[in-house]
Amino acid sequence: MEQDVFTVFAHGRLADANGQIEFSRLEWKAHPQFAGVFLKNLVAPEQTHGLLTCHLVRIEPGCAIGRHLHPASIELHEVVEGEGVCRTEGGDIGYVPGTLAVMPAGSPHEIVAGDRGLSLFAKFVTAAI
Repeated sequence: MEQDVFTVFAHGRLADANGQIEFSRLEWKAHPQFAGVFLKNLVAPEQTHGLLTCHLVRIEPGCAIGRHLHPASIELHEVVEGEGVCRTEGGDIGYVPGTLAVMPAGSPHEIVAGDRGLSLFAKFVTAAI
């Protein structure tokens, strides 16, 4: 049986010079600010000297990651399943599987899940300022 990419990564692993981390051992955590949003933190800041973090993000149907920005990080969204919209100052971006979106450092944005919810990878890279 073929699994979707999001499920495969939720149960995958991170390999680095210090060994491997099984993602199935990492907990889904409720977002501290936004109801209906859950994160699985795959790459933590301490693993990359604060330069890169990677997260699986699940947003329940009709829920949202409210308007916010990351002053010192470039953010990459890779939409894997579900549907929704990312609202930016430049306009709305439809989020469907296969969509990649780059949020420049300091760029306000909001992500709203549609009726089927939304699953994506979020990667943050420290911006060269």
